[in-house]
Amino acid sequence: MFRRRFLILFDIHIESVYNEIIMPQTSPTHQRLNITLPHDTVRLLDRVSPAGERSRMIDEAVRWFIADKGRQKLRERLKEGATVRAQRDLELAADWFSLEEEAWKPAHQ
Repeated sequence: MFRRRFLILFDIHIESVYNEIIMPQTSPTHQRLNITLPHDTVRLLDRVSPAGERSRMIDEAVRWFIADKGRQKLRERLKEGATVRAQRDLELAADWFSLEEEAWKPAHQ
């Protein structure tokens, strides 16, 4: 009987410790990560971010990096597409050039 009561109390104590101390509750929009960074990167992060703001700084840096990569990729795709379609576009411009010239002539001529 004592052993059973002890185990129940022990289980409750362990659950309480792990839930409240070791695993702090975070908001549903955030997730705790365990990452490793080079020592120089950590020093740089400490130098440029205010105390307690590492997470926000890392979040902003990751979002900026991904957005920048997306812009670079889009730029590359637009350039490739323009190169592939260059001949077609030149032919279309030549076909329509005479009509454009006629449309832009003043009406009184």
